[in-house]
Amino acid sequence: MRIILLSALLLSASMGMAQKTDPATYASTITASDLKKHLTIIAGPEMEGRNAASEGERKAAAYLESQYKRLGLKPGNGNSYLQNFPLFQDELVEKKLSVNGRVFEWDKDYSIAMQMVSSGSFNYNEVIFAGYGIVDSVNNDYANLNVTGKMVLILEGAPNSTTPANPRATNPYSTLGKVNAAISKGAAGVLIVSKSGFPRRNPTNTRGGMSLTKAAVPKINVASVSEEVASALLGRTSKINVEEMKGLNKGSYKSELAFTAIKKTNELQSANVIAVLPGTDKADEYVFITSHYDHEGIINGEIYYGADDDGSGTVSVVEIAEAFVNAKKKGEGPRRTIVFMNVSGEEKGLLGSRYYSEHPIYPLDKTTVDLNIDMVGRIDPTYKGDSMNYVYVIGDDKLSSDLTPITNDVNQKYFKMELDRRFNDPNDTNRFYYRSDHYNFAAKGVPIIFYFNGTHRDYHRPTDTVDKINFDLMEKRVRLIYHTAWVIAQKDTMLKRDIPLNMPPR
Repeated sequence: MRIILLSALLLSASMGMAQKTDPATYASTITASDLKKHLTIIAGPEMEGRNAASEGERKAAAYLESQYKRLGLKPGNGNSYLQNFPLFQDELVEKKLSVNGRVFEWDKDYSIAMQMVSSGSFNYNEVIFAGYGIVDSVNNDYANLNVTGKMVLILEGAPNSTTPANPRATNPYSTLGKVNAAISKGAAGVLIVSKSGFPRRNPTNTRGGMSLTKAAVPKINVASVSEEVASALLGRTSKINVEEMKGLNKGSYKSELAFTAIKKTNELQSANVIAVLPGTDKADEYVFITSHYDHEGIINGEIYYGADDDGSGTVSVVEIAEAFVNAKKKGEGPRRTIVFMNVSGEEKGLLGSRYYSEHPIYPLDKTTVDLNIDMVGRIDPTYKGDSMNYVYVIGDDKLSSDLTPITNDVNQKYFKMELDRRFNDPNDTNRFYYRSDHYNFAAKGVPIIFYFNGTHRDYHRPTDTVDKINFDLMEKRVRLIYHTAWVIAQKDTMLKRDIPLNMPPR
């Protein structure tokens, strides 16, 4: 009996050390001054806006790695702190457009939708004018037109100016809706006449978006053209405007169109930065604390610093890591393994987190939660409550009934912040639940919480700078996240997955 009792006491000592000290002791090491120190570097000019697969991104990754090494955290990917992943980006290296031998200028008279054009040279001896190119229950601009294998010329917008501007492909008035209509009719290409888009105020980017795989060959070639180009295609010797084009007959117009778009695919490399703090008796279960460290880079010569988006989340992860390390040094480490992960490629379509979810280093079925931090340093100017004492909590109601009570209890005990859950509304038009890296965990069934301060006028602008961060408020938010992670890491059981997965596509 004495042996059994002694064993029980020893087990209690190894498993229950976390109960000896209030975790607020360790949360107190998360300070406004430390957050500012890290953010001044991460969102500084030397990081050049941290565009995915850029030199600035690599500098930011190196800084994060140095901090995790300083803390004594283990590499999260074998012997490496990096999980490298490829990114593919198309680049337009040659472009030409002429009508009846007249050569038109790039960005003055035409531009090409990179993701919607094949590489090659194309020649047509006619275009089919199809008005607005709309097909829906009321309109069919392709009635009595044979456009199979031909180039179609359409007007941007819709005849009714009150038509909703929903950009989704399901909207027949949107550009995507019109392109899909042209595809369904067998068209080889679409030229969209822009009333006021030319000449371009800013140069059109000749590099396309990034993706984890090489882009598929488009089903159709799409370009935007000026009224001058359209006039030439319609057989006019002088320019006519869009208003005049509205009155033209639909059908075939003879003209010689030469169209060239030569693309190459660049293979780039990005990386997620991952560090781990091993747990004790539940080391084979995982608590993820995540952010994205990439931003927009340099656009038209201006650095997009990304202090709030998501420099704030990035340095929050580092500070939370330090608090957990300090607890472990005192013999009060977490029962579950804590994984600190800063992903890249979020701004390109949640690419780093998607890569991780498809190539997980730690089993997703043993990952109890992802606490994702994306923008926690600012104040939403439209916020109606106590703007100095709130945070948006998103997704805690989606996959586990455990998350909301844990969050509420932690908040009530330590902070008494306003936990605003308005974006949990399934009808939220902002769709924030689908717009940050937690989404790729949730899509695999992992319970998540997304911490967010809302957008502001500096969102995705070069003015998102360190001097605008409210570090005192940020400190409180980050401590809330730490306390939440602490409770989840020490629980006897993993979080329940008792709410049905319902993940519509992004």
